This record gives sequence, structure tokens and C-alpha cells, in this order.
Amino acid sequence: MYNNDADQQHGDPMKLLVRNLARTTTKNMLLTMFETHGIVQSCSLVMDKKTGDSKGFGFIEMPRAGEAKIAIKMLNGKEIDGSKIRVKKAEPKPGEE
Repeated sequence: MYNNDADQQHGDPMKLLVRNLARTTTKNMLLTMFETHGIVQSCSLVMDKKTGDSKGFGFIEMPRAGEAKIAIKMLNGKEIDGSKIRVKKAEPKPGEE
């Protein structure tokens, strides 16, 4: 029997850190940006608890490392909403590995 689950993965999932986002960039905009480069498992925009405004960064999780690497290459340094965004592989929190 053919199992395409292994084909679907292409390596371990990759978590990306997206920095220097304009305060006007929404979670939906962020998701759409990355979905053009592959499957997005999760998308979160970090918000200020007091004001409810964006803190200017977020995280994207993509199940296929190959697609995540393409997204980094294509989106790092791209101007979105007047801000040149920075995209890189997120470093695991201490004790998370």
C-alpha cells in the first residue's frame, strides 16, 4: 500500500520567526503571505496584553521544512505595509528541544 504521509512531510516541521512587522499587519495578512509558499500549520501574531496592538512580530509553523526554507528566502527583507520584514528559523526556547 502506498503511504503518501512521508511524501507530504519533506523533513521536520519548521517554526519561523517573523520580525519587523508593521503594527497594521494582521494575522490574516501574515497567513496569506506564507500560504503562497506552502502549507501553514499555525500562525500567530504576538499582541500586547495591555493595548491589544501587535508587538510587530509573530510565528509561523510550516510542516514541510523545504517549503519553510523557500518562504524564508522569498519573504526575508520583503517590504510589507511599509516595513521591511525579517524572516528566519525560530530558535527553540531553552528546555524546548
